[in-house]
Parts: sequence; C-alpha cells; structure tokens
Amino acid sequence: MERDRHRDIIGIRVAALGWRQALDELTRGLEDGTPQRIFNFLNANNANLAMRDAGYRQGLSRCEVLPDGVGVEIASRTLHGIAFPANLNGTDFIPALLVYAERPLKVALIGARPEMLAGAVKNFRILTPWHEFHAVSDGFFDKADSSAVLDKLAALDPDITLVAMGTPQQEIWIDANIRQGHGRMVFGVGALFDFISGAVPRAPLAVRNLRLEWVWRLIQEPSRLWYRYIVGNPVFLYHVFRYKFSGAHRHREVHA
Repeated sequence: MERDRHRDIIGIRVAALGWRQALDELTRGLEDGTPQRIFNFLNANNANLAMRDAGYRQGLSRCEVLPDGVGVEIASRTLHGIAFPANLNGTDFIPALLVYAERPLKVALIGARPEMLAGAVKNFRILTPWHEFHAVSDGFFDKADSSAVLDKLAALDPDITLVAMGTPQQEIWIDANIRQGHGRMVFGVGALFDFISGAVPRAPLAVRNLRLEWVWRLIQEPSRLWYRYIVGNPVFLYHVFRYKFSGAHRHREVHA
C-alpha cells in the first residue's frame, strides 16, 4: 500500500482504502508467490490499549492496520479533515473478502470457544462453499507453548489464517508466533467467530448504517462493555485531540 493511502491515527499507520480497492488489493495478495501479509484492525478501544501498552503498539507497527468503526473515522476527520473511504471492520470485511475471492482458498481458524469455532466453520462453509475451512484450534490452548498449534498450521499451509483471541492477545500472539507458512494472509479478527456462528447477534442493519452498532453491543452486554464504551470513547477522543494540538500528526506526515 502506497504512502498516500495511509493516515496517521495517534501515531498508528492506518490504511485508507475504499471497499473495492481493499478487496481488489487483498485478493491479488492471495496469488501464489506473493509475500505474507498480516492485518489487524484499529478501533477506539484498540487505540487506547496501544497508548498504554508499548509491546502491543510495536506489534501494530509491524503489521498492516485497517480502520474499524466510527471512532477512527472521527479521528481521521479531526486529524486530517476527511473520513476514511470505508469502514473496513473485520466482521463485515472478512466475509466480503471470502465472497469476493473466486479462486478456492484454504482458510484456517484459530480462537474462540469450541462451540463458536465449530459454528463459524459451519456457517463459513455455507456462505462460501468453494473454499476449504479448517478449525485448527479453539482459543484455550497454552499460549506459552503454541508449538502444537503452529505445527498444525504449518502442515495445513493455508491461504488465509483468521485468529480470534480478542484484543490485545491476538495481535501480540500473531506478532510473536506467526511466520512464513502459517498463512499467506493473516488477520486478527476479534469477535468475528462469535458473530458468524450466530452465538452473538449483530445489530439490525438500520442501526449499523447509522454507525451505532457499539450502542447495540453495549445494550446487549452492559456489564462487559460499559467501560470500553462509556469510559473508553471519551479517553480515545482525548488522545486524538491531544495528538492534534501537539502537531505530531503533521510532523509524522512530513517525515514519513
């Protein structure tokens, strides 16, 4: 991705691509002989974690980052005067990429609870039956010794690997463990398997179109998500405005 297709969001380099651009580019990246690419997603919660966790932030700097949600859109408008061309959140983008990719692909899934992992594999097969989907492991293996999981992944040699362990665990695990042969394209996908399996309902389309899915999720799981949204969103905006008034985003653009 060229430099002019990225934006600095509080020091994190985020791709600025439209839906069709992203689908075309990533599909080309799945062709034989292309180098491995690792993708993660940035939303307000992830950005807050990156501000206080240097290891997590360094991991994000070593991968490609896609914009996820209204928070980073507000940040882009605030810092650069323009929104991102598209909200490339993983819950929508990964299924779209699989539908868009006509060549049969081998897709590995790692993470979530066993029943959600199995449900995600089943529903992915219904959505795109021309691809192969393989449940490599649920998310409850020993992260201190991932050799068995990595051996299964290497033996499979997938085109796409989806890792759903939650943030920041999945990004840190990918950065520490994923190597060549573990997937031509690797994504940290958060709660994707929960949604695809049907275990966690998506917000109605009208709510999603209003960019208020976070409100729906908060209503569904208030005890788990209240801090992320009620406290986290204002904290993220504080970081954005502090970054803007420091002039750091202009300095990084000049010296990128």
